[in-house]
Amino acid sequence: MEGGGKAAYSYGGHHHHHHNDAKLLKSFSRVEPRRFGLGLVAGFLLVTCAYFSTAKFDAIHIAMINSPAKNAAGMVNAASDGSKQQLDLDRDALSREGSKDEVLDRDDDDKISSLGPDLGHNASVDGKKKDETFARDGDASVSSSAAPAVDEVLAKDDDAAVGAVLPPLSSEEPTNGTQDSVLEDEELQVQEEAAAATSNPPPKKTSSNGSSPSVVPSDPATLPVQQIPAAPEAKDPPAQQIPAVPEAKIPPVQQIPAFPEVKTEAPPRKEWKPLCDLWSNRRIDWCELDGDVRVAGANGTVGVNGTVTLVAPPGTSADDRTFRAESWRIKPYPRKADPNAMRNVRVLTVQSLTAPAASSAPACTDRHDVPGLVFSDRGYTGNYFHAYTDVILPLFLTAKQYSGEVKFLVSDFQMWWLGKFLPVFKSLSNYELINLDDDHRVHCFRHVQVGLTCHADFSIDPSRAPNGYTMVDFTRFMRATYGLPRGVAFPASSGEEPRRQPRLLVIARARTRRFVNADEIVRGAERVGFRVVVSEGEHEVAPFAELANTCDAMVGVHGAGLTNMVFLPTGGVVIQVVPLGGLEFVAGYFRGPSRDMGLRYLEYRITTEESTLIDQYPRDHPVFTNPDGVKNKGWDSLKEAYLDKQDVRLDMKRFRPILKKAISHLRQNNTTLIN
Repeated sequence: MEGGGKAAYSYGGHHHHHHNDAKLLKSFSRVEPRRFGLGLVAGFLLVTCAYFSTAKFDAIHIAMINSPAKNAAGMVNAASDGSKQQLDLDRDALSREGSKDEVLDRDDDDKISSLGPDLGHNASVDGKKKDETFARDGDASVSSSAAPAVDEVLAKDDDAAVGAVLPPLSSEEPTNGTQDSVLEDEELQVQEEAAAATSNPPPKKTSSNGSSPSVVPSDPATLPVQQIPAAPEAKDPPAQQIPAVPEAKIPPVQQIPAFPEVKTEAPPRKEWKPLCDLWSNRRIDWCELDGDVRVAGANGTVGVNGTVTLVAPPGTSADDRTFRAESWRIKPYPRKADPNAMRNVRVLTVQSLTAPAASSAPACTDRHDVPGLVFSDRGYTGNYFHAYTDVILPLFLTAKQYSGEVKFLVSDFQMWWLGKFLPVFKSLSNYELINLDDDHRVHCFRHVQVGLTCHADFSIDPSRAPNGYTMVDFTRFMRATYGLPRGVAFPASSGEEPRRQPRLLVIARARTRRFVNADEIVRGAERVGFRVVVSEGEHEVAPFAELANTCDAMVGVHGAGLTNMVFLPTGGVVIQVVPLGGLEFVAGYFRGPSRDMGLRYLEYRITTEESTLIDQYPRDHPVFTNPDGVKNKGWDSLKEAYLDKQDVRLDMKRFRPILKKAISHLRQNNTTLIN
């Protein structure tokens, strides 16, 4: 038989069958009736036991078949349900007809109808030998539609495993068939179907032709059918496990910070503030202008003032918030409360012009990319002290911060005076001075200040000064301007140390407030330990500055000559002799500044006997008895009585302790003072 199966067992022919029947009847006739009855009872019991055991076995196997069938897409369910239906039909047929032929006919008809027209054509029960091999496709599902023939199924199903081969059905019917043999055949059929379903679990793939597997029941036989083990299901070789390639990790993208959005909108304009300040400083009025600033001199024309004009940018309206039309009259000199000082100072017009009036502004002839400072050198600048306190010191305070990158525009230009302090101007500006009184050009700047920054007479307030400048910074600047070598006073020798005498400068005035006994003063100072130098001073600043810098101490009657203390080395001593007349208040012009310069300040107030006024007025004159009354008459009265007519004759016994204090200070002088 094809497919590797074994040949089925068959019984003899028809003639042999009748011969056996005759022998069987003859043997029955020889058996005793009692033995026959017992045998019949025993046979009945055996049949009964076999029936119940077969029914129980049937139920167990049906349950086993139903479980895998649920997981195989309905393939095994069809076979097991068909077997159960077949068993029920067979039992009904035995009870009604008792004929095996009808049972077989019905069984085959049921299977043919469930397997489709193609398989029904090859499944007849007319006595022909049925010798076929059935293969199972694990992925096939039951289909009632038209399918290829069994031969094509066997030829095309590559993945199917070889199933159990059943013996062919015999065309002959045994004459001694009973209900027991029918039940036995049905049991064998169920076992074969269950074995086929168990040994070949449904694969996970569907066959290429789409046909469903089927099982043809074997022909019931009286002899036990040899169970042929099912061929093991052909398993595909396991696929080679290819190690998974590790996922390539993409480096994180560097986060590039977003550039801030560039705003093209114009920045909001500053809130408008008045161009000039006439109230915050008691010494000077000053103005500050930023933008398109144009400075025009008076061109030498009498009665025509110089102008400093701020022109509004194009498109600017006079809305009183960002720009406003203004006009101010300014005298850029720091003595605004003194009519005598301001009498000869020229007025400058400081103004701002809005768009409609901007066309009248003078056109620029010279443009400068550095700031401009406008000031006057008139007033009291002829006085040596006022030259410093009114111009030199304020100019340092205002212009030093620019490190030379600033232009000076001078109103009331005095060449003799400017020449006298030319080294100072050259140290503060890298550019030539501009004479506003005789300059026909229009100078344009982005920033202009009219009037100089000024705090107090001969003094600086560091809390308000640019860069925190102090009077020590000013004296350093002055020593550097004139190239003076000594920054710190030498300590005087004492005890057994080699004698080195400190130098004392005595300022001898030529006309007023002179030392009448200058020679006696020199001898007294030398006895204390000083080397004394007497000088009246000269017109030129540099020679006297060099002399002052060689000394460690200075003594003089109140006056402009004491201004030369700016050239003393730090740590030196200043002795101010205050004349008679209640002039302690004017002594303050040097008292505070000398201390701010890092100098030791000593003050000596003379008595009536030390004043030459005693030679001019009687002892009961108001000059002696009522100095306040003289002062109340005004500055001219005070000046005439106490400054212009008074000289000093020092009492050396009384003055000597002051000299001793000065030299004692120098001996203890610390060379680590600020340089």
